[in-house]
Amino acid sequence: MKLRLDVDYAYPSRIKSFVYTALSRKSRKDYLKNAKTIARMIDESPQKIQAYWFFTPHTWPDDEMLNLLNSDKHQIALHVTNNPYKELQELEKVAGRDIEFYTIHGTKRLLARIIWKRKLWESITPIPASFPLKSFHEFPTLAFDQICYHNSGSVAITIAEASIEKGDVLEIHPEWLFQRGTINHRGPFYEPLRQVLQVDRELDQLVIRKKAFVRIAKLLEPKEYMHDFVPTKEFIQKLGDRPIDIFTFIERKWCNTIASTSHSWIKTTDNIALLKVTSYEDWWKNIGKKTRNMNRKAEKTGITTQVVMPSEELAEGIWKIYNETPIRQERAFPHYGESLPSVKNDVFSPRKGAFIGAFFENRLVGFIQLLYGDNIAIISQILSLQEFWDKAVNNALLARAVEFCSKNQMPWIMYGRMGNHPSLDKFKQSNDFKKFSLTRYFIPITRKGQVAVKLGLHNEAKDILPQSIKYSLIPVYNWISRRRV
Repeated sequence: MKLRLDVDYAYPSRIKSFVYTALSRKSRKDYLKNAKTIARMIDESPQKIQAYWFFTPHTWPDDEMLNLLNSDKHQIALHVTNNPYKELQELEKVAGRDIEFYTIHGTKRLLARIIWKRKLWESITPIPASFPLKSFHEFPTLAFDQICYHNSGSVAITIAEASIEKGDVLEIHPEWLFQRGTINHRGPFYEPLRQVLQVDRELDQLVIRKKAFVRIAKLLEPKEYMHDFVPTKEFIQKLGDRPIDIFTFIERKWCNTIASTSHSWIKTTDNIALLKVTSYEDWWKNIGKKTRNMNRKAEKTGITTQVVMPSEELAEGIWKIYNETPIRQERAFPHYGESLPSVKNDVFSPRKGAFIGAFFENRLVGFIQLLYGDNIAIISQILSLQEFWDKAVNNALLARAVEFCSKNQMPWIMYGRMGNHPSLDKFKQSNDFKKFSLTRYFIPITRKGQVAVKLGLHNEAKDILPQSIKYSLIPVYNWISRRRV
């Protein structure tokens, strides 16, 4: 795989790059930040790569960048701006190595020519016939950042892989790693490039959301509850290289504690609904008489439950449950309208877990989806057809889940959080789930992240409000949710 990297501008901020280029000055802060991120990605890639880095006088590599370009995967080259011979001499002195290739920096717009101090009538600098370097313009090249602008990530990856197979060079401009260029139609290309290079797999499990002026990353739910996780310095550095300001994760106190934490980590209190599983018989004794009667009622009215394997029939049954009604528990149901192929993809996904089905006269009327983690089974979903709610289907499903986890020596069952839905909280408590408090950590990564944490923007409003006030506002939230539907 061959990469051509035209390092036109030194900073992720376009305005900062324009100003510092026009003034012929440099700032240490964020200097070549995106280029350094890409260099680390290339070094970590298992792929066989030859990367050609074309630098201008305004982006000469500093010591940190030169250290990243030490491996055989990288070759430093010249991106000619105004004076080919002078720039070649300067780059060889800065890089401390011989230069073999060059490309020409083009400036189609008048403002760009002024910024780059070029003759107003020249879009590119002419190269003398005696210039000793080889032109890199002769190689067949795919403008990968432009492909990423015009196509979805999956399509861009397909196009790139086909071009690589043909021997084409992938051309990218580091300044568009995370940005979308509206005038020159480039980027963002981080996600497709990451997959082409087969790196940063640990970031696959992240979900990133924007809150006010910051971007907060966390592990996908329920992933963060399934395995113990403590971020390393290397992981935090990777997040710092990306446009992420705050990272948050939980401490799984029910089975493990974090030995030592950094003073910069901010602690907040979170909770989950947790059931300690010793045996099915113990659970049956601990639940109240009313809950036991609900389970007997399900059995008497003809409801049977069993562990079911993924199948076309299961997927179709779940799809019918999803699309029975747009409203569940007095609010909009997010799975309503989901297509059958989408449900099949979820049912047949390779995630480690199990489905338990509830049947009435051989018809699927409800199901529970369990996901397995370390020392825990997580209830991902528990749903039943509304027309059978009088048969206590969900109670029967939960009882079978407890029995299943007991037989398979899963010591804990998690059922979401407590405090967000009064009727659901009551159902959890009646089945012996307890509110388990745990610690959620927030790690400020950037200056913006530090400011946001000081302002309290990392906290969720629903967790700040007293329970009594929050419960009183839930009907309003439900009404708004139904109105959207």
